Amino acid sequence: QVQLVESGGGLVQPGGSLRLSCVLSGSTLEDFAIAWFRQAPGKEREGVVSIDSVSGLATYVNPVSGRFTVSRDNTKSAVYLQMNSLKTEDTAVYYCAASHISSYRGNYPFQLALYAYWGQGTQVTVSS
Repeated sequence: QVQLVESGGGLVQPGGSLRLSCVLSGSTLEDFAIAWFRQAPGKEREGVVSIDSVSGLATYVNPVSGRFTVSRDNTKSAVYLQMNSLKTEDTAVYYCAASHISSYRGNYPFQLALYAYWGQGTQVTVSS
C-alpha cells in the first residue's frame, strides 16, 4: 500500500525559510505526480504546487510563485518544498498528495479527486 509522510514543519518568523519533505513508500515515486496542498484554520484546502513524474514540470499557484520551489529525488522517494520569504498568510497545515500518472491531468493539477493518497500533514506557523 502507498503511504506518504510529511516532515519539516515548524515555527518560523516572517521572511524566514523552511523546507518540507514528503517521503513515499509502498511503491516507486516515479509512478506518481506529487502535489502540495495546504489548509489554514477555517479555510478550504488549496493547492500550492504540483510536479509531474515524467516531465518534471512544476505548476505553482500565484501566492507562492517566486517564493516556493518544489523538487523531487526519485532515488530517495522524496519530494521537497523549499519555502522562502515566508509570510504570516502561509500559516497552514501542509499536505503532500500522490496521483497515479495514469490519472493525473497536468492542465489542471489541483483537483482533489486526482489524488488517491495523502500524507498526515505538517504544521507550518509563520509568526513574529
